[in-house]
Amino acid sequence: MADLTELKQMVMSFRVSELHVLLGFAGRNKSGRKQELTQRALALVQKGCSLPVQIKIRELFRQINAEAKNLNSLSPHKEGNMPVMHRHPGMVGFPADPPVSGLDYSAMSSMRSLLPQPPPIPVNPDVKLKHLPFYDVLAEIMKPSSLIPKNSARMQETLFVFHLTPQQAQDITMSRDFRPGAKCEYTVQVQIRFCLLETTCEQADTFPSQIQVRVNNKPATLPNVIPTNKPNVEPKRPGRPVDITSLCRLSPTVSNAITVTWAADFTKSFCMAVYLVRKLTSDTLLTRLKQFGNRHSDHTKALIKEKLAQDPDSEIATTSLRVSLMCPLGKMRIQIPCRASTCTHLQCFDAATFLMMNERKPTWMCPVCDRPCPYDKLIIDGYFVEICRQSPSCIDIIFHEDGSWTPMKPQKENANQVILTNTPKVPTPTPTSAASTFQPTPPVAAMTTATATTAAAPAKAPVIDLTLDSSDDDDDDYAVIPNEPVSPPVINLDTPSPAPHS
Repeated sequence: MADLTELKQMVMSFRVSELHVLLGFAGRNKSGRKQELTQRALALVQKGCSLPVQIKIRELFRQINAEAKNLNSLSPHKEGNMPVMHRHPGMVGFPADPPVSGLDYSAMSSMRSLLPQPPPIPVNPDVKLKHLPFYDVLAEIMKPSSLIPKNSARMQETLFVFHLTPQQAQDITMSRDFRPGAKCEYTVQVQIRFCLLETTCEQADTFPSQIQVRVNNKPATLPNVIPTNKPNVEPKRPGRPVDITSLCRLSPTVSNAITVTWAADFTKSFCMAVYLVRKLTSDTLLTRLKQFGNRHSDHTKALIKEKLAQDPDSEIATTSLRVSLMCPLGKMRIQIPCRASTCTHLQCFDAATFLMMNERKPTWMCPVCDRPCPYDKLIIDGYFVEICRQSPSCIDIIFHEDGSWTPMKPQKENANQVILTNTPKVPTPTPTSAASTFQPTPPVAAMTTATATTAAAPAKAPVIDLTLDSSDDDDDDYAVIPNEPVSPPVINLDTPSPAPHS
């Protein structure tokens, strides 16, 4: 019990750097503020830490005391009238108010060497990589291993060695397509993945800068660099796994060597892992989605009612929702309505088209709202499945407040049409002699109606000239159109005036 209390007191005196070292040594999360790190370390001690962890705590505590003694021994004994620097409260053991002058360069370098150094990079960090939908992990050949710089040079190089078991080598060999003319492709693959050394959450694939990978002294094919036009911005590679199956020695008696060359970035660290995976197709993922991703129609009906629920404080009430049955990806009618459970919209897209597009270029973004749409969040909407089955020719539907739906009839092309023209009035003949000419009247608004044309023999639309009386002064008044079927309104104000008859 006394040892436990003593260990807790030691942990309470640790700085952030010592807490990072301790938690990293114990394989725990190192992110967060000092208070969170201290609580995490105390919980580690409270649960009964192992003997190596206890030794590490005492070692770190001795280092703190040694640094404090060395710093105190380097403090000057004579103080002058020069301006002084005040001690920072976070610096343990720093001499109080040392003068600016009075310390030689050797003493300053010694003090600099005694300052807290960044925590060492763990060899095998507790990093979790994001699951890739198109790959089933069969085995972890090499756990996530840190890319540790060996010196202060810009370009670094690290060597990793792994072996395949007899069963793994056999599975890879049997998965190859041996048909004549087929490519050297394997269904079971050896896969390298790179990511940031971060233990707070699952990490996506991320390549270090200027990376090069050689497997058994043969260069591995990496994703192409994405070009950029931004100045002083280094192009990056898309985060994807690297297939090295064709470069591996498929034998349990021979080792495989991976040489990684990269440009060190002292602001962030990276790690690498090797997995044995089975590559899947979009058809396989679609089959799994049909088995485990169905959502009952009642859930969608409740969502419709919630969206159309009238808010008493709102002046505008939405009584219906219009949704299209056309897939925004393939521009064809949806066959398997699908969307992400994290999306707030009702609009669906076709699951087969979405999976095929992500098989070629995995982005996993919703085509409707352009938000992340991971595979494990996809659902097949049972209500939309019923709608697509009951209305095979419908394109748009309308949802109502009670959760019901009605199809929208497409507008006919030969709809009624109204044509407004600003043409002058056609002159009428007078009972005078033939030698007399017609006198044109001022232009007035004329209304014409055109009937729908037939497919067999398109007839010219009859024109009814509803001109005003000559005594009217307002030339911009329009006549009243009879309540008859007419076509959509078309306004034409640029018709040239007809020539008068002679």
